[in-house]
Amino acid sequence: MFQPFDAYYSFLRVEKGLSENTVQAYSHDLRQFREFLIQRQLSLAEVQGEHVALYIKVLEENSIGARSRARKISALRSFFDYLLDEQIVGSNPCAYLSAPKLPKSLPQILSEREVVALLDAPTLDKPTGYRDRAMLEVLYGSGLRVSELVGLDVGDVDPLGFVRCLGKGNKERIIPLGTHALQATANYLDFARRRLVTNHRERALFVNSRGKRLTRQGFWKILKGWAQAAGIQKEISPHMLRHSFATHLLRHGADLRSVQEMLGHADLATTQIYTHLDKGHLRDVYGKTHPRALKEEE
Repeated sequence: MFQPFDAYYSFLRVEKGLSENTVQAYSHDLRQFREFLIQRQLSLAEVQGEHVALYIKVLEENSIGARSRARKISALRSFFDYLLDEQIVGSNPCAYLSAPKLPKSLPQILSEREVVALLDAPTLDKPTGYRDRAMLEVLYGSGLRVSELVGLDVGDVDPLGFVRCLGKGNKERIIPLGTHALQATANYLDFARRRLVTNHRERALFVNSRGKRLTRQGFWKILKGWAQAAGIQKEISPHMLRHSFATHLLRHGADLRSVQEMLGHADLATTQIYTHLDKGHLRDVYGKTHPRALKEEE
């Protein structure tokens, strides 16, 4: 029997090339809508704009935040676009549905001083210390997503100064890597990885204490531990290092399109948010360089 929801998830995996994590996110967002239809004994072909509007109202009444509602609307619109293409429905009931207005929020970053403290925090008295320093250096040195970091295999970090990763949609990109990250990775490979790996056929670059590929959750726990050791008070996340990577590059003169390419953003507008992160820095630059802002020498 044809199951539209399952068929859609298969479409996302196979034809769109989305990761399993992204597919699960779509599944989670659509699960509540599926329950909504069952409770009201509605088929997908019967859904009209007023039904979707009622569903969104129910979400609001259940204290689902604006950002989550916007994401669910986006998931629904995409799902019905698929059903329309497959001729399961005659129109998209979400076509004229507007998403709730979201408060503009800027990503949190670490200062350059905090980054240095974090990268220097792992001690090199254990194999895991070498691994952790290499992971942190590579993450900040390349702006990888955490899923891309833990997905690296041996050989993906080129000693000539590049890291090769597989990003969203199975798109490969190659990113320059600095000397600190390269040296930390070389030290990890020379002195630590062989002491962690039990199965020599394991291709993962970064492994856990059992010699298996490190998970995103495992890395997050490691990151929080070293952030605490470094005295960082902010609520840190792996993505914060990615944000810091982009912001610090732009602050030191990198052009926006190069940063876009390194981050793997499909749309330049996604990268432009980093130009708004450090207004204080821009004000300082303006004050030191603009002729009408400079104080006259006495």
